[in-house]
Amino acid sequence: MLRTHTCGELRLSDINKEITLSGWVQKSRDLGGMTFIDLRDRYGITQLVFNEDWDKALCAKARQLSREFVLQVTGTVIERESKNKNNPTGEIEIKVTQLKVLNDAVTPPFTIEDDTDGGDELRMKYRYLDLRRNTVRKNLELRHRLAIETRNYLDSKNFLEVETPVLIKSTPEGARDFVVPSRMNQGEFYALPQSPQTFKQLLMVAGFDRYYQIVKCFRDEDLRADRQPEFTQIDCEMSFVEQQDILDTFEGLIKHLFKKVKGIDIPHLPHMTYADAMKYYGNDKPDTRFEMKFVELNDLVKGKGFPVFDNATFVVGICAKGAADYTRKQIDELTEFVKRPQIGATGLVYARYNADGTIKSSVDKFYNEEELKKWATAFNAEAGDLILILAGEKEKTQKALSELRLEMGSRLGLRDKNKYSCLWVVDFPLLEWNENDTNLLESYRGRWVAKHHPFTSPKPEDIGKLKSNPGEVRANAYDMVINGVEIGGGSIRIYNRELQAQMFDLLGFTKEEAQEQFGFLMNAFEYGAPPHGGLAFGFDRLCSLFGGSDSIRDFIAFPKNNSGRDMMIDAPSAISDEQLKELSITSTVK
Repeated sequence: MLRTHTCGELRLSDINKEITLSGWVQKSRDLGGMTFIDLRDRYGITQLVFNEDWDKALCAKARQLSREFVLQVTGTVIERESKNKNNPTGEIEIKVTQLKVLNDAVTPPFTIEDDTDGGDELRMKYRYLDLRRNTVRKNLELRHRLAIETRNYLDSKNFLEVETPVLIKSTPEGARDFVVPSRMNQGEFYALPQSPQTFKQLLMVAGFDRYYQIVKCFRDEDLRADRQPEFTQIDCEMSFVEQQDILDTFEGLIKHLFKKVKGIDIPHLPHMTYADAMKYYGNDKPDTRFEMKFVELNDLVKGKGFPVFDNATFVVGICAKGAADYTRKQIDELTEFVKRPQIGATGLVYARYNADGTIKSSVDKFYNEEELKKWATAFNAEAGDLILILAGEKEKTQKALSELRLEMGSRLGLRDKNKYSCLWVVDFPLLEWNENDTNLLESYRGRWVAKHHPFTSPKPEDIGKLKSNPGEVRANAYDMVINGVEIGGGSIRIYNRELQAQMFDLLGFTKEEAQEQFGFLMNAFEYGAPPHGGLAFGFDRLCSLFGGSDSIRDFIAFPKNNSGRDMMIDAPSAISDEQLKELSITSTVK
């Protein structure tokens, strides 16, 4: 070993010990006759001291060192005169007797500090340098701890960790597949798995009644802060269970992780139906750290001559407690916020419930104060509150008001990252009509698609509606939501061949297509498939939630940017004509 200790472990109890440290130069301070160097490794920082009175040549050598030089030093632990209480090793320093430069370094393109001067793109290009920063390292340590505790909990519940293939058959699970050409099978392709879904179901058929895997998955879809083309799931499946068994087991996992990693006791997770989530929050992953529930106003506001409300199919609002003193400028900012293209509202109506008990609105021309008081009653509003209302087509208006609610929650300080509100959302629609989802292949537009995936079982009491009214069929499915983020989701699976065939038919597959795509699974069901179900947690999202970040990239060692590119290794990239020829692929890119 090139060190006897790390740069984070020496204390006053180690005074007079002869030690050897190795690490990187964090910073250097030349004070004339003395030179101080902060030496950094993964574990912390220790101050080195060189004095001309002790060794003039050694002190001169220390003055030549720059940031990020790699050193090995030997010396004696001594007590510091000027102690640094903010550093665990701040009461000691090393009187260096030997110095060896293991490697020199050019000046980094940004400072290796918590508050660095490097922008996102620059830090991603030099990610190996960014990973030296304490903040990034701590994120990956958190990820490691969550993985260890996940394995500990699942092992205690008799789950087996089983690896499933990465090169698989392309199957329609929703998003586009990443495909891999086969050299040995010309003209044929593997796909990278969007999830191990069919394999974990086959493991249930095989009798492995409790399976899990912390697994890489791949989806070729549009990116945003909580998405990457490759991501990690805690993937799980259980046999001989009903929905509540699964909810209890994985509620236990989340409670275990919060207790072991954050020291927080999470109460029992309430259940909310999908219908209530949409009705009161306009969102199937509601942030329940604060109230501000939706109130529908159609019956109160229509027929009064205000064309915006009269012509709308849906009028709905929220009450922002204590925000009646918002200025006109602030109201205008909110109006511009909801009119942004990605939100899509055409405008915003507001009513102030003033401290003196009067109510004034932006539509006083159409509604008198008595009518406005009825609005206040509907919202349970009090003096000092601000009512915000949107109108339009129902789904679009729900989405826009959901975004406005979250914006107001942020502005009013109600979305505390150190507060956790967890729940299960249940009773999702089994199917949704896909008009124009650009994340799906064009062939899936204008038809029913599975809201979760094709293997999700309908609620037993709704199976009779599959033919007569498929849009009303509820899925035996569930999502765990924490602070407005879908952390994980799953379902009870279809394990009956006939019901699975009916599902494929409803999704527009011919019998031949279903057999070609999923014949292996359908055939397996004939050999005694047990009742089973499971779920998958988004591990990257879980890490970012525990770490208080909005972006999963901060918790991935080597992430892609918003264009799906790895800036460090410059991928994806072109391959040679020789490689293309071996794969029987003709390049069309010039």
